[in-house]
Formats: sequence, C-alpha cells, structure tokens
Amino acid sequence: MKVGTVTEIKQNEYRVGLTPSNVKDYINRGHEVFVQAGAGLGSSLTDEEYAAAGAKIIATAKEIWDTCDMIVKVKEPLEEEFPLIRENQILYAYLHLAAERSLIEALLERRAKAVAYETIRDASGGLPLLRPMSEIAGKLSIQVGARCLEKPMGGSGVLLGGAVGVKNAECVIIGGGVVGVSAMKMAIGLGANVTIMDNNIDRLYYLDDVFGNSIQTVYSTPAAVEAAVMKADLVIGAVLIPGAKAPKLIKKEYLKKMKPGSVIVDVAVDQGGCCETTRITYHNDPTFVVDGVIHYCVANMPGAVSQTSTFALTNATLGYGIKIADMGLEKAIETDPGLKLGVNTYNGKLVCREVAEAFGMEYTPM
Repeated sequence: MKVGTVTEIKQNEYRVGLTPSNVKDYINRGHEVFVQAGAGLGSSLTDEEYAAAGAKIIATAKEIWDTCDMIVKVKEPLEEEFPLIRENQILYAYLHLAAERSLIEALLERRAKAVAYETIRDASGGLPLLRPMSEIAGKLSIQVGARCLEKPMGGSGVLLGGAVGVKNAECVIIGGGVVGVSAMKMAIGLGANVTIMDNNIDRLYYLDDVFGNSIQTVYSTPAAVEAAVMKADLVIGAVLIPGAKAPKLIKKEYLKKMKPGSVIVDVAVDQGGCCETTRITYHNDPTFVVDGVIHYCVANMPGAVSQTSTFALTNATLGYGIKIADMGLEKAIETDPGLKLGVNTYNGKLVCREVAEAFGMEYTPM
C-alpha cells in the first residue's frame, strides 16, 4: 500500500502523523511511504531523518493525496483540503465529526473511507488512540488553567497551591475519564483543593478508593454542577461521549454566579464543548471572557507540546495503521471489531451511529 502523511495546516498544529521510525516499520512490511517536505519540523523531525528511514520526500500535499492509498494525519482535513480527498482513499486521523457537519458532507461526497482515531475501541472497550492525547490534554489543562488565573493574564490572581496561611485554589473537574484523572493528578500535585464529578457512581467509588482524602468526589447532576462551578477558581471540562457531541453541562446562566476572574478550560471543545459559551480558540489567541469568566477552548491542546504528543500518538496509531496497510481496510475490520467502530464514513455512507444522531443524518450500519 502507498501510505502518506502531510503537513498539518490547522492553525498552530505542530504534530505529524508519522515518525521516521513509523516509516521504517511500514517499509519493512513492503509498503511505500510518502512524506511532505517539512511535515515533521514542528515536532523536530527533519526530512533527512525521514529519507534515511526510506520515505520518499514530496514537495506538495496535493502530490501525496493524489498518490497515496492511505493518508495518515493528526487532525481532520480543513475546507481547503476537501478537494484533495479521493474516492476509496483511506483517511486515518482524528476526525471529531460530531462537531463538524461540513466535513461529514465532504467525506460523503468524496466517498472516502474515513477511520477516526477517537472511535476505535480496544478489547476492553477503551479508546486506545484517544487515550494518549486525552492524558496530555488533561495535564495541560491544569498547566494552562494555572497560567490563566494569573492577574496579568486577566485571572483572579489565585495560585493553585496557595501559600502558608492562605487557602489553596478550588479546582473542579467535570468528568472522571482519562482527561479528568490526568488533570486531577496534576492539580493534586500543585496543591489545589480538587473536586471531581462524574455521573458514574462506580467510577467515583474507584477514584475515592485510590485517591482518598486528596480529592472530593461529587455525583454529577445539573444542581451539583451549578453549585460546584460557583465556588471554583478553575473548572476543567473533561466530558466525553465517544463519537457524539459533548453535553452542555455548564450553562451560560451559571457564569454570572462564578467568581470574577475564574477560569474554564473546556477540553471537550473538540466534540463541541461542555459549556454553552464555548467556541473554538487557537494557541496564538487561546482565551476569551464571558461574564467575567476566562474561557480557554483550544481544540488541539496537545499540539502545543508537539514532540511529546507526536510520539505518544504514533506509538498508539501505528499498530492499527499497519493492520490496515497489510490487510486492506475491509479485511482488517473483519478481524478487529474495535477497528470497525473507527470507520465513520464508507463509500458515501455515514456508518457511525453517534455522528448520525448528532446531526439527524441517515445512518447506515457498516
């Protein structure tokens, strides 16, 4: 199979879909690999390293889209890339289709075989290709949230860990999955008073058993969320419904009751966000203010730490990519039901139920 990766064109996106080591793994199995010139520079990976691994270095993205059977990316194609997608071409990337109808329509029109990292499941039902970026985004959410709380950044001037004789900041994390737990660990480490919320009571029992008095667990209801954000200095939106839009748990009306200069970091922004006032921002202008509350809503947070993110991501995506290249997509999904769940569009049909339900579109079982 001809496998290619291109330079990511999303604003401030520095990750890349393949590393030189990945290139070597594909080539050792008899595949050809094409890499756009400069694609890895944002992750400190040079064209020379790719060439030494056996990749063909190609000047333009169009040449790679025109040549390759499978495109391995990090982020979803943007509008200017839609015309490059070919019929029957395999697109293997984060897609987050529940947040972007125009991309769905483009993939259906172009009759692409689109495989979304974020809906592939492993044998235990987990999300193996979302996990590494969720871990990084969770850790980053505390790092950037702490910075946003600083007075020069417009925040209330509260230090997460407080000081001798001064109370610690209140950090509320909504969602007890990978993002939430990664954020929780960072917040505990910085000395914040941490409350974590979830609507899965078994998950709360587990977190309470493991972390004990280091955290406060709260069962998530609308009233509980409202009460929690009112007392918070920093709120982390870590909600995920795989493949579907995030529920709007933080209502606009709550903001007027929150502390002036408090911060919301909505990590769920890729799936539409869990705050009613969320809108996508970028690393070069990451925040906006509504009713005195700072919102940080960057949709590709892990791109800021591109070296760590690229290697963490490609460690997870390589195995599935090799399976698709070796067997072809159809045979690969016959042998792996979890990979089958990753297919979102196929030959002009929308085959992901959650995405179809998000937009009231026709769903066709794979």
